[in-house]
Amino acid sequence: MSVAARLDQVLKTLPQTYAGPGGAVAVVKDGKPILRHAWGFANAERRIPFTPQTLFRICSITKHFTCGLIVDAFPNVGALDADVRARLPQLGARAPKALHLLHNQSGLQDYWAVAMLHGALAETPFGNREAARLIGNTRSLQFTPGTRYSYANQNFRILSDILEARTGRPYAELVRERIFDPVGMKTAFIAADTRSMPDGAEGYEGTVEGGFRPAANGMFWAGGDASIGATLDDMIAWEVFIDATRDDANGLYRRISAPVHFSDGTPAAYGFGLARETMFGRHVTRHGGALRGWRSQRLHMAAERLSVVVMFNHNASPGDAAKELVAAVLDIKEPAITGELPAPAWFGTYIEPETGLSVRVGGKGRTVTVQYLNGPVDLVLQPDGSAIEEGGTMRLRPDSGGLWFDIPEDNQSSRLVPANGVPKADIAGTYHCPDLDALLTIADAGGALYGACSGVLGDGRMELLQPIGADLWAMPCPRGVDHFPPGDWTLAVQREGKRLTGIRVGCWLARQFLYVPIA
Repeated sequence: MSVAARLDQVLKTLPQTYAGPGGAVAVVKDGKPILRHAWGFANAERRIPFTPQTLFRICSITKHFTCGLIVDAFPNVGALDADVRARLPQLGARAPKALHLLHNQSGLQDYWAVAMLHGALAETPFGNREAARLIGNTRSLQFTPGTRYSYANQNFRILSDILEARTGRPYAELVRERIFDPVGMKTAFIAADTRSMPDGAEGYEGTVEGGFRPAANGMFWAGGDASIGATLDDMIAWEVFIDATRDDANGLYRRISAPVHFSDGTPAAYGFGLARETMFGRHVTRHGGALRGWRSQRLHMAAERLSVVVMFNHNASPGDAAKELVAAVLDIKEPAITGELPAPAWFGTYIEPETGLSVRVGGKGRTVTVQYLNGPVDLVLQPDGSAIEEGGTMRLRPDSGGLWFDIPEDNQSSRLVPANGVPKADIAGTYHCPDLDALLTIADAGGALYGACSGVLGDGRMELLQPIGADLWAMPCPRGVDHFPPGDWTLAVQREGKRLTGIRVGCWLARQFLYVPIA
């Protein structure tokens, strides 16, 4: 069967497999588009079709464009280190360098996650003023810069702000002049106001069963973390440009997709706004984007001269769709997982000692499900008793000393601390976090415990706390201001004898905030 026939087979299934109002996909092979297709509606109420010219929020895919601007304007990015320090006036620790921001190794707590600790609701307006306030009030880091990876959106906001200050020109003007126009991204622009798009394109949330409805957003994206809007045709032009400059050692994409490392020399799986992964045994560079109602993915497989772009104006997984398209081009059929293995004896609840976050492990059959990041992650149980996520990005491995938890992408490996048990329900009260100057309120409402955060962005909603282990609770955060939930907040109760001394709060994007009781 030809490549075209295989792609056509996948294309016929995409609207149902990833059901929603509309979508668009493209495949570029050997520098030429071999698939360019859109279906459904960009605005279902106004009956505006989704086409390759529909304006779309590519969201965090913006990050690698920002990095391209930075390395193009400042080949010695160390020249910006003092600028980074100046934008963190309250930081008590040594400030990260510009290179740490480019690689998501800064140690900064993600500001959109921190917004939720300051009482933000999913629909809370979040713009330049709120961004400047949270960034400027940063007092601590969650790890020493360069030693670990953690996604922090403001890394790229800070960089684009510095770029504007250094050049005296707006980000929109710079990205237009230095990338969009030379590449031929004719309609790409800065889509700062997330409430609407110029052509009426709409993002949706919901399900086929429950129906889809327009997603309400309150973000204002003026900077380099997630602000770009582009059509499928714009993104095709970018992927064609990447292939055309593949042999140019000074080519922009070659520079930002070069290998990067942690400070100890360990290769890093993220740098310059691009994830570095393997897919079907081949190296890929990629990034996704998401806002409430908007999901996108683009990837480049250099060895195959292959690029894939996927855009959905709903919340299906563009990464899974992109992988299907890659498999079709390369004619790869993944083997089914077969055979039964005994259920591990190490299912349960743990604490990861470095981050202080809960790790909840369960499963069925060969699937081991881990709750640690912003949602459940499925690993596959191996004959040696370990469990590994596809691509090796997360691993659990038992030994005589306990259960080890490896996340190579984060440059992190630790022996988990068991935390099975039933927590005491004596934690109702009000708590203050000096690091954030924010409050956590826990209320006993008829025998059930609820928690909510308050701060400079308002008063958050009360969420039912979930008992997950000995002196451990989970406080749900089903959606952040930027759509993706930061993940359940781990509430780890601290005691001295029988006296409750504090609660340590964290999620995978923002960790180790100590809240102390208010008498």
